[in-house]
Amino acid sequence: MRLRRPGLLLLLFVGLQADIQKKEVQGIVGSSVELSCIYPGGSSFDLNDFFIYWQTNEPQTVVAYLSENSSWRHEDNRYQHRAQLSLDSMKRGNFSLHLYNITPQDEQTYQCLVFSKPQELKKVWEVDVILHVAANYSMPIVSTPIRPSQDEELTFTCRSTNGYPRPNVYWINQTDNSLLDKALQNSTVSMNEQGLYDVVSTLRVQWAPNVNVQCCIENVILHQNLTVSSHPEPSSGTNDKITDNPATPREKNMAVFIVFGILGVMAVVVTIWLYKNRCSRGSYTGAQGAQPELELIGEHAESHV
Repeated sequence: MRLRRPGLLLLLFVGLQADIQKKEVQGIVGSSVELSCIYPGGSSFDLNDFFIYWQTNEPQTVVAYLSENSSWRHEDNRYQHRAQLSLDSMKRGNFSLHLYNITPQDEQTYQCLVFSKPQELKKVWEVDVILHVAANYSMPIVSTPIRPSQDEELTFTCRSTNGYPRPNVYWINQTDNSLLDKALQNSTVSMNEQGLYDVVSTLRVQWAPNVNVQCCIENVILHQNLTVSSHPEPSSGTNDKITDNPATPREKNMAVFIVFGILGVMAVVVTIWLYKNRCSRGSYTGAQGAQPELELIGEHAESHV
């Protein structure tokens, strides 16, 4: 029998019996993954007696090994140079598919089908592998209201990009870790040109002192929660923020000159004080020099007595 259409061949042998295994595997966008299909028992295989197919459940052939002419077949150009089987591994009963540079479009069910053909075709092994694709979302960026007033509604915005699958978005009241009402939120999720999701979520709440909320982006496949806290900036009634009026270079130079001027005045004062102190010490030494004369006068007085 000459094989021309692998997809047609699969339809002819749907009724053949074989053990079927079902597996699930997870792959990250841009990386590689192995879809396992291993015949039990560690048997050795003469590949001249077998056909090996990997197809999707559409069905669409991903890659096929046709032993009658030792050739490889791809029906879908998406898998060219991305889907590979190993001849050495297949000889040991390992028919696993290596899929490279994963994209979101690769998320589907894949079937590994092994047929023997000594006299008549018989399906001897089948494995169904469900591939779940995921991509890490970027760390959320939360923008906060600027200088809100007490009569104003507060609006927070949370952004995250390039993730997969579609995310869940939560807003949390950090005061008691409770979830905020969905009615206060508006989330927009869109698919970008890479086939990944971008999300923008806004939260509107009434003004309250010390408002502090968190934005949480959940990736269900990766069991991952990315959470960022935020709170509104203080109102303009306070002027204790240095960044409100930053000093200009000219003002900074003036401040430097003033400091050096003060230091110069202090140096002059210290010099004058030292000079006066030295003069006072000199007069005291002269007084001590007159002391012997006083002693001589004392001795002369005693002799007269």
